[in-house]
Amino acid sequence: MGTIIKKYGELTFNKKVMRQKLSKEVYKQLIATIESGEPLVQSIAADVAHAMKEWAIENGATHFTHWFQPQRGGTAEKHDAFISYDAEGEIYEHFSAQQLIQSEPDASSFPSGGIRSTFEARGYTAWDPTSPAFLLEAGDTRTLVIPSVFLSWTGEVLDIKTPLLRSLKALNDAAIRLQHILGNKNVKRIKVFGGPEQEYFLFSKELYESRPDLVVCGRTLFGAPPAKGQQMEDHYFGSIKGKVIQFMEKLDAELYRRGIPAKTRHNEVSPNQFEIAPLYEEVNLAIDHNLQLMDILKKVAEEFNMVGILHEKPLAGVNGSGKHFNWSIGDNTGINYFDPSGSPQRNIFFLLSLGAIMLGVHKYGGLLRGVVADAGNDHRLGANEAPPAIISVYLGEYLNELCNEIEGLGQVTEKKMSEIFLGVQDLPKVAKDTSDRNRTSPLAFTGNKFEFRAVGSSQNCSEAATMLNMIMAYGYNELADRIAAKKVKGDVKEKAFAVLEKVFKDTKCVRFEGNNYDEAWHKEAEKRGLPSTKNTPEALEQFLTDDAAHLYEDLEVLSRKELHSKIDIKLEAYCKTKDIEFKTAIDIAKTYVLPAVAKQINLLAEAQRGIKAAGSKATGIATDIKKLDKLYSDIAMSISSLEKAMTVCEAKKGILAAARAYAAIGAFALSKLRQSVDGAEEYVSDDLWPLAKYQQLLLVL
Repeated sequence: MGTIIKKYGELTFNKKVMRQKLSKEVYKQLIATIESGEPLVQSIAADVAHAMKEWAIENGATHFTHWFQPQRGGTAEKHDAFISYDAEGEIYEHFSAQQLIQSEPDASSFPSGGIRSTFEARGYTAWDPTSPAFLLEAGDTRTLVIPSVFLSWTGEVLDIKTPLLRSLKALNDAAIRLQHILGNKNVKRIKVFGGPEQEYFLFSKELYESRPDLVVCGRTLFGAPPAKGQQMEDHYFGSIKGKVIQFMEKLDAELYRRGIPAKTRHNEVSPNQFEIAPLYEEVNLAIDHNLQLMDILKKVAEEFNMVGILHEKPLAGVNGSGKHFNWSIGDNTGINYFDPSGSPQRNIFFLLSLGAIMLGVHKYGGLLRGVVADAGNDHRLGANEAPPAIISVYLGEYLNELCNEIEGLGQVTEKKMSEIFLGVQDLPKVAKDTSDRNRTSPLAFTGNKFEFRAVGSSQNCSEAATMLNMIMAYGYNELADRIAAKKVKGDVKEKAFAVLEKVFKDTKCVRFEGNNYDEAWHKEAEKRGLPSTKNTPEALEQFLTDDAAHLYEDLEVLSRKELHSKIDIKLEAYCKTKDIEFKTAIDIAKTYVLPAVAKQINLLAEAQRGIKAAGSKATGIATDIKKLDKLYSDIAMSISSLEKAMTVCEAKKGILAAARAYAAIGAFALSKLRQSVDGAEEYVSDDLWPLAKYQQLLLVL
């Protein structure tokens, strides 16, 4: 047996371990809970907790933690030891059913968007049994990690996972309702699958530590363009350096031990940029695995004296990092709703699924853009390595023409439906090659799934998955309502086709097969009435509308209060991120850049005096001194302008007004400072310039 198979999942409380540690009846009930998504049956909780504790302790664990996803981003954990007192006051190993199911971390310092006061500190984590527990390693220390949701004492949402789980239920109910209308009673549970492709940069640790902006902000705030960036396109899918392949091998090994199915690794477009992609999994587990991957990636990089960077745009002028999120829907019968088949009954649901996503994107495309909005992704969206801020759908030539054909059906007949079903039936043979791929589309059909390409590399995919689930649930419900209300002769399939005819016609504006980077598309999208938001405040403002609130409330994903608090948290995070960047930029410019420019001026002045003493006019040096002197003045003035801009931003009343100011006045002031600093970099000697330059960051590992 290969090394991968032997070690795969050894740190995970997976089905193999469950079968060994649990009775047949308890195992059967636990698997039923996992597969149905229903709460754990209390009667088996004690047995599961005991088995989990025994397994963890056998593998060296001394503590356990509920691992959750607060709205600040990242993950959070509080560790408790497996100990308690007995009646005589002696210590013994202990882990109860109650401790497995629920814990109470202090929630006072987690962002709540005004939904609760700081003194209201009580918050609860609750085990999510659909994502397996695992062991966290740190040297010789191991901790049992229990994936969980996070709620306030009053039951309000404080995390990112809970809305995802609720959206899965909403999609489940909507899809099953539509299947039952079509007469398919075999569908009992809807399954949603995901696969995030993770892009990242690796930098030399020594060079990284010379850049306070990288250390503090995760991205460079300054940096003149290098002579050789990515213009030769020789890094993409190129030969992987020895040190990097060793890092990748160790990363894969650590992921396999945790049951994370890493499949693909390769060089990305920018030098020192790479990608890792997993096998497909159910979406909740796929996202939990991706969160683990991001953490493990950084830790493994340190072992090789490198730093893993997940910011969306660590370097200006070269490729940024995204996280292409592959997403599809199926059910308990094994059918993928985005994969055509030879069965007309199945293909009608394939076509209805296309109609559902069109309806959802048509009505809520702005919200789909909004869930990927943050300060980091603003630097990437719309650039030539990322989809634009306009959300459109790419189906490929074959499916686009199929939609056009259905759109122009006119009177629905059995013969016309048969012809369409026959065409769809042929699709599986060439599904992935029915047209060229469109890498510029934000939401592209790629054979048997959709690929949402706007997710940022540092982001939690739960937010994108939640919105995709919600717009599909909306679409399925809308189709079910229309089919039920349709007054046409014939069976339910004919009613469905009559509905699809209008759906594909009404939503045609969101279908686009061309180059999304082309300026002509931006003009065309405006004519079509598609929303285009240029920055995070604009994108997040769309969640404050009645339409957005109704979507969340109708699907029981978030209340209006919870939604607005969520947006407040995001806006506050945006403002804090910009504030940190501006302060870091000012500090670097004052304490690193200006002294370096002054030293260069001083050196040139000394040289000028020496040359003049030798009888020459030193005209060239005088010119350079004037340029540097002007740059020094420009930098000093730009620092002052940025400080004033910060004062204006901070004085704004209301978090949305402040965010708008940071996005406009603040960002402009920082860009002017950067322009002056980058100009100085080109005139200051390498041995005097205090920051690692782009050329080094891109080529040295």
